[in-house]
Amino acid sequence: MDHKIMTARLIIDYMHRTMMHHAMWFAEVQHQYGREKAREIMKSAYERSYEIQLKRLSKVLDFKMDGDIPSPLLDLSTDKLNELREAVAVNWLANDGVWFQAVEFSKGMFDAKRCNDSCWAQFSPFEAWSVKRLLKLPERSGLEGLKKALQYRLYASVNTQSIIDETPDSFVFRMNECRVQVARKRKGLEDYPCKSGGLIEYSSFVETIDPRIRTECIACPPDPHPEEYYCAWRFSINE
Repeated sequence: MDHKIMTARLIIDYMHRTMMHHAMWFAEVQHQYGREKAREIMKSAYERSYEIQLKRLSKVLDFKMDGDIPSPLLDLSTDKLNELREAVAVNWLANDGVWFQAVEFSKGMFDAKRCNDSCWAQFSPFEAWSVKRLLKLPERSGLEGLKKALQYRLYASVNTQSIIDETPDSFVFRMNECRVQVARKRKGLEDYPCKSGGLIEYSSFVETIDPRIRTECIACPPDPHPEEYYCAWRFSINE
């Protein structure tokens, strides 16, 4: 095999190994010390590791840093940057689907759904923690904080969603267009029954943003739902 091709493949594989090692470190620290302490430790490790890695890569690839952001990203047009954001988010969703199918083809649908729901129990609170850190939200940011956080989930770049204010102490979140469900509909398939995963996903995300907020499912497949949305959730708070 050509040496350059092999080296390029090895570099990509190194990146995958680094991501997996990062995740395994977090999983073990969480196992040893619990979720809250693990997040605290990860924040320190991630920030230091990011600084080290980008500094080294900027020297090798000859790009400048604008603060803590690689300048080539900021040199992109707004449209291209938004296109890249969406592409990265869709890649995340594709990766999720590939994992689901890999388990399904190997072990069956029941095990795939079980693994999927368990994965969401880990990923959703992590994503909420990441968004809180990105937006610098306070520990108890209330419904307004949750509204902001929902706009920065990966799903926000993949699906079409909306928020309807209901009362001063509640609002309804709707997933108007779901990429997965729309694809199934296009193929003539029934809705994927995602309610079990959704209950875990939304409740754990919300609890991480503000533990005072309650989550209620209005409808989520296999529940019947109107044409204007696939799932809907009510979030409320008692101050």
